Amino acid sequence: MIEHLSKKGFTILPDVFSGEELSAISQAIDSSINNTPDFRQNKDLFAIRRFFQAVPEAGKLVWNRNLIRIVKELCGQGYFVVKSIYFDKPSLSNWFVSWHQDLTISVDQKIDSPGFLHWTEKLGQIAVQPPVNILESIYTIRIHLDDCDESNGALRVVQGSHSKGVIRAETMPVPVQEMLCEVKAGGVMIMRPLLMHSSKRSTSERQRRVIHIEISNLELPDGMKWGEKGIEI
Repeated sequence: MIEHLSKKGFTILPDVFSGEELSAISQAIDSSINNTPDFRQNKDLFAIRRFFQAVPEAGKLVWNRNLIRIVKELCGQGYFVVKSIYFDKPSLSNWFVSWHQDLTISVDQKIDSPGFLHWTEKLGQIAVQPPVNILESIYTIRIHLDDCDESNGALRVVQGSHSKGVIRAETMPVPVQEMLCEVKAGGVMIMRPLLMHSSKRSTSERQRRVIHIEISNLELPDGMKWGEKGIEI
């Protein structure tokens, strides 16, 4: 799995969470829904930004012994959470995500620093595209609360594309060797943010609930701080 993650840019691990653990996480989410800006809900999407801050009881449920062991063995030591999002792709969603890389991070303030580009601010969160070495320090952990396959928008990836650095949108090639990443409920997908990925519209009436976590082991330069630095692993 370490080799697959390094060469292909992702790996999938089944049965990291039991059915009872998934139920406890779901209950924590359902009991925390409110109208603050971190909660976004419409017919196409339900999302919770800054998930571990918005649903603090979820932290101890998500970071079980299995997940902590997996992160330490596959990623290494000294990692901490830098972003967490929960999202649900409802059964009637027509949400389509085109091919892209995840190129932005959340920070606490805008500071002019070499290599930090394309600053934006939305709903109180400041985002920026950092230098490549910072993007390469990040692992994305996707915890699946539901079975995820082609019918409800499973991710498609281009294996090995994470090793090509930042690919500008206007020069991004049409993928010819895409792979569908099906994950059962309780399974976890770990991937690198520079891996090209996309998601098609749902064609079934099944939900696709995912907890998206980003971790890094690097501090930011020039007094800049991660916007959501949290749980140390």
